[in-house]
Amino acid sequence: MSEENAYNYPLDTEHWSTDEIIDVVNFYKLVEQAYEQGVKQDELMQAYTKFKQVVPSKSEEKKIGSQFEKESGYSLYRVVKEAKNNDSKEIIKVK
Repeated sequence: MSEENAYNYPLDTEHWSTDEIIDVVNFYKLVEQAYEQGVKQDELMQAYTKFKQVVPSKSEEKKIGSQFEKESGYSLYRVVKEAKNNDSKEIIKVK
């Protein structure tokens, strides 16, 4: 669905630093990649850890995840759940 993002990422440009925005966008891109061609589990989880440093609140994560899914059709929750359940460090591909 990507087509070089025909949608807007949910970003809090008023409260997040440039580095934090970069970390969040990187995570979003890996979520997209997990749907489109697959992504390494450890790479995704490292990006998720950085995302959680920017968005530590579970409720805020759910709100952002909902906005992202509405815009892109991709679920942050499903990708992270798939990665957490994958112990083999393989490529994560969400269907």
